[in-house]
Amino acid sequence: MRDAVRPEAGFAGREATFGMRSRDPEEGARGGTRGSPTLEELAELFEGRTRFVERLAAAPDPLDRARTLVHELPLDEKREILDAHPAIGQRTGLSARSTAEQGEDGDPAVLEELFRLNAAYEARHGFRFVVFVNRRPKAEILEVLRERVDNPTETELETALDELVAIARDRWQSAAHEEVSD
Repeated sequence: MRDAVRPEAGFAGREATFGMRSRDPEEGARGGTRGSPTLEELAELFEGRTRFVERLAAAPDPLDRARTLVHELPLDEKREILDAHPAIGQRTGLSARSTAEQGEDGDPAVLEELFRLNAAYEARHGFRFVVFVNRRPKAEILEVLRERVDNPTETELETALDELVAIARDRWQSAAHEEVSD
């Protein structure tokens, strides 16, 4: 099984590599900088303007704060932010970022199995399966979904929330690199 980030692990591994800069709490109102996402940028990073995103926008170091705040939310808000993300293998209604991240590999058998397992996962756990795709092919993600579908719901909830934050942080870091290379 691939190395999953867990809250008790202190966000080692991929989380430790981001080194987000501090932000002035007033910057969001002034339009922000690459080191300080605005409310609109946070909504894009997290696939929607949820109550969680609105809280983050008011926080200094919002992407660092996301790592702990996401686990402090009431259950309905946790589900809200997970369900804002598109399902793996979804083909319509994707943001440009989600389309790029999920890639174009569209083997019909893999997509059909993703659809089936996504539905089973949501029925079992009550929220959407979220994984940090990190440009992996859908067949590899299918294996991750197979491994996680039967996990205890509490474990899955915390794993999915960690994955959600990892996705947003990677998107922010990738956007910073794109700006530097332009």
